[in-house]
Amino acid sequence: MNRYAAESSGFQFGHGFPMTLWVKRLLIANFVVFLAGELGLIPLAVFNALAFGVPDSLLRPWSIVTYMFLHGSFIHLFGNMLILFFFGPPLENKWGGRFFIQYYLVCGLGGALFSVLLYSILGPTVMVGASGAMFGLLLAFAMNWPDAKIYLYFLFPVPAKWFVGVLGLITLFATVRGSGGGVAHWAHLGGMVSGFIMLRWGDRIGRATKRAFVKDRPSHVKVERGGATGPPRKPAARRGRKGVDGDSLDEVDRILDKIRETGMESLTDRERSFLDEMSRRYKSAPKGRTH
Repeated sequence: MNRYAAESSGFQFGHGFPMTLWVKRLLIANFVVFLAGELGLIPLAVFNALAFGVPDSLLRPWSIVTYMFLHGSFIHLFGNMLILFFFGPPLENKWGGRFFIQYYLVCGLGGALFSVLLYSILGPTVMVGASGAMFGLLLAFAMNWPDAKIYLYFLFPVPAKWFVGVLGLITLFATVRGSGGGVAHWAHLGGMVSGFIMLRWGDRIGRATKRAFVKDRPSHVKVERGGATGPPRKPAARRGRKGVDGDSLDEVDRILDKIRETGMESLTDRERSFLDEMSRRYKSAPKGRTH
């Protein structure tokens, strides 16, 4: 039986749960980069070029990604990788690898983006670490399993929704107050905010972006194939799907692509409910004549 189980009492997991592919890759990549730095294989000049700094990042655009794989100390690395180890696999298991790594990177990018947005307040900054992505994972975990118990200091069980909620408030307060102490609180906040936006409105933003940059072929254009011309044929995948709007069709196509890539078990409860609703609407729609 799968160790991951979303039940009425919340999410349950323990030691021995299966390690997922992208979590494993990220763990290895972060530890290898840290070890290389400790052994002197990454010169200080290279380390600084890979770190994210404002406004220097304009000259080093790659640093918006590379900074996530650098850590200033073993404690810094260990804390982030501990979060990834415990909270990454259930999310990747639920979402599938493709969405998981996209979400991870978006949260990391959000942490860097907040450094840019708050430049007028923070001034010049240099930042390393995957904490923005880690805070995004914590938020996603709490949104999926709000009643799961997170053991504070490995002793005190706290529901995930309260743990992450209080953590978010502390991060917001530290960012507004400007208390640093060597910790980029704004990056943590950026990871949580960007993660929330992606989970809540990511599909809508993606469809809007697709419509803005990918133009459909005009309906009056004739298609010539093998010397034959005529009005464009209706796409086969969309024939007979009456009573369903274009956005819903795009969402169905996205979910079907996800099933082909990662299987039915990777679907979220929302996606399963959406497919059920689309199936009911399709069956109740009047059928057109076919040739």
